[in-house]
Amino acid sequence: MNRAGVFMGILLATLTVACKKAEVGLDAPVSPLTGTRTQFTLDSIYLYAKQVYLWSNSLPAYKTFDPRAKYTAYASADDAFNTEVFDISQIAINPSTTKPYELPVNAGVAKYSYLTGYNGSSGGGQAAVVAPSLDAILKDTIIDENIAYVALGSFPKLSTCKKMLDAAFANLGTTNPTRLVIDLRYNGGGYVETAEYIANLIAPGSLTGKVMFTEQYNTLLSAGDASILKNQTYYDASGNTVIYKGRTATMADVDYTETGNTHMFAKTTGFETVKDIYFITSGSTASASELLISVMKPYFNVRLVGGTTYGKPVGFFSVKVDVYSVYLSGFLIRNAAGWSDYFEGMPPDVEVAQQEGAALGDPTEACLKATLGLINGSWPGLVQQQAADKTVQTNTVFKSSPVNVTVQASGMIENRFKLKSN
Repeated sequence: MNRAGVFMGILLATLTVACKKAEVGLDAPVSPLTGTRTQFTLDSIYLYAKQVYLWSNSLPAYKTFDPRAKYTAYASADDAFNTEVFDISQIAINPSTTKPYELPVNAGVAKYSYLTGYNGSSGGGQAAVVAPSLDAILKDTIIDENIAYVALGSFPKLSTCKKMLDAAFANLGTTNPTRLVIDLRYNGGGYVETAEYIANLIAPGSLTGKVMFTEQYNTLLSAGDASILKNQTYYDASGNTVIYKGRTATMADVDYTETGNTHMFAKTTGFETVKDIYFITSGSTASASELLISVMKPYFNVRLVGGTTYGKPVGFFSVKVDVYSVYLSGFLIRNAAGWSDYFEGMPPDVEVAQQEGAALGDPTEACLKATLGLINGSWPGLVQQQAADKTVQTNTVFKSSPVNVTVQASGMIENRFKLKSN
């Protein structure tokens, strides 16, 4: 049997399993059991979405969506698969905005979900999964004994930047600052483990054991009923297969419950005195850098200065279909207060023009100058709500487009999945 025949046989088995009504709760028969390689791939992309997509309950039945009728006529199979992923991403509507959660960032490009594998390229709202290109620490300085400043350029793999982070935060902590300015204007995200580590450096020991954030999957995944994932091999953080219950583990063996995906603060070193955190942001502030902002909100007095962030409170894992990797929004990232609604970005409390080539850490630079004015109460026209609310009203003294920096991270880069304990 040739390679295409082997592939169709595997897909046929996959779709047969997926079509069992008792297992997946979908209308049977779900899809045809014969067809071309392209047709089977179209089927598989949709059937995986019906089980693993965060908003899968918004997707119509296979027979209604009918991927073969919609996309088989495309001149290029790659175009057909990309268009299908995009169309899937536009179905779920955010009730708070009445627009798709994955509102396109460019024509035909979803904000989050994408496909890779065709001619080595990718088609995603942010970029393919790549290592961050900027250093973790761009600048750290003590502005005065109460105010510390650090510019974080990215969140690389923790093992590559831990010493740098420890040294910078140890230096900043020598004066026991109560106010911390974190400059994320160029930070497109990266490894979540690094964002967590930084959160623990900032948080006091009293937060140890308290919720940092949770990951919420769709109801089918949470209940462990996404049977189609039995066709996806599970790999550990080193890229190796794992033996589970006497067999090779699959992605169906992963614990997708919110309880099993709750991350707690675990203080080991760093600050103990910070009370107020000021984030400098732009449209390039995304993913794991937004996570850092979000997890601090329930526990600190948090303010944003600069521009509205990218807006990415979701993560995902790849699904292998033939030679492709399909990345569909897979889970919602919520902070300790249950907040995650920043699909359109986090707006700044004070909007300030971003300056190309700004001297980071310079108190006269526009964003840091505005931040310091916010701290000492001298920012022009600033209006505060009641103290209990602790929310600064936006004073749009300066406006501009965010710095044109490519968003680097596209999701959970590292393997963070845990297998079920029983």
